[in-house]
Amino acid sequence: MNQSSDRAGRVRARWLSGAAALIGLAAFATAGAATYKWTDEDGKVHYSDKAPPETPQGATVLDKQGRAVKKIEAPLSPEAQKAKTDEEEKQKAASRAHDEQVRQDRALLQSYTSENEIDLARNRAVSTLEAQISSAQSFREALTRQQKALAARKQGYEGKPIPVELDRESVSVDEELSRQNILIRQRQEELAMVTEKYDTIKQRWRDILADKDRAAAAEQPAKAAGAIPAKAAAAPAKTGTKPVTTAGQGVTK
Repeated sequence: MNQSSDRAGRVRARWLSGAAALIGLAAFATAGAATYKWTDEDGKVHYSDKAPPETPQGATVLDKQGRAVKKIEAPLSPEAQKAKTDEEEKQKAASRAHDEQVRQDRALLQSYTSENEIDLARNRAVSTLEAQISSAQSFREALTRQQKALAARKQGYEGKPIPVELDRESVSVDEELSRQNILIRQRQEELAMVTEKYDTIKQRWRDILADKDRAAAAEQPAKAAGAIPAKAAAAPAKTGTKPVTTAGQGVTK
């Protein structure tokens, strides 16, 4: 008898709890305010017109009819939040890189209309650097001859003090010769970079055109498929009478 009474009491308590929750939900819906539903750590369901504190299971926003209209996600762990932030930054970086590539491709197509123009630009840049290298090499050869001549003059002063002017000139030639060697090496490195640069530009220019050709080829079947119904619609319907011919030819009998 006691067990039956306890069981009946528990059922009644659950019923009252559920009824109270429904009454509260109805009150919030009637008031027109947003209703939040969430479950706490103990498994108890709550309804409120204020956003709940962070809960492990998140929360749900209900409309006036008690239907779920929005899901408030549960808070992420520090590790999950970091992973999410890293992924968002990665996607942003990829988007920026894509936008920059699109900008560069547009500028490339505006700068060159053919591969011949790219070759001409490369040849001009290469010729300029080669001329600078040739001029520096000629100057270096002259400095080398001057350096040898100064060295021979200095040897003529064996056992005697070398004039200050001769020493200064020799030092100046040595310094200028070192500068020319550095200049020649820099220009040779620039020449290799320019050649590689224009090779890259030409390849990218080809890739852009190939992408456009592939995109145009992919559109052809779709355009053809769209044109078939139009032609079919334009064809004369088959009826018991024959169609009228063009003006000036009369009516076909």
